[in-house]
Amino acid sequence: MMKKLICLAGASALLAMGSAFAQAPTADQKNDRQDIRRDTRDIRQDRKDARQDRRQARKDAKAGDASGAAAARADAKAHRQDMRADKKDRRADRKDLRQDRKAAQ
Repeated sequence: MMKKLICLAGASALLAMGSAFAQAPTADQKNDRQDIRRDTRDIRQDRKDARQDRRQARKDAKAGDASGAAAARADAKAHRQDMRADKKDRRADRKDLRQDRKAAQ
């Protein structure tokens, strides 16, 4: 009977220690993942807008509207630049997340 009680107490102590050392993701990691998702959404939207602007530029050029085509190309260029900035930000967020995970171990 005594051996059973000791085994039971030892098992419960090990279980308690294991759950104490279990680590949940920190708030910083959660924020990094949210930033990555937000940047990915922004990149997708910028890519879509740039495609639409290029399509509009071709349509305007075909119709003979040179100034409209130039404006659409300028919009497309702005969307591509914004997309590059979002990609750079996403790379930095991914790097931060990797560093946070490494530090948590």
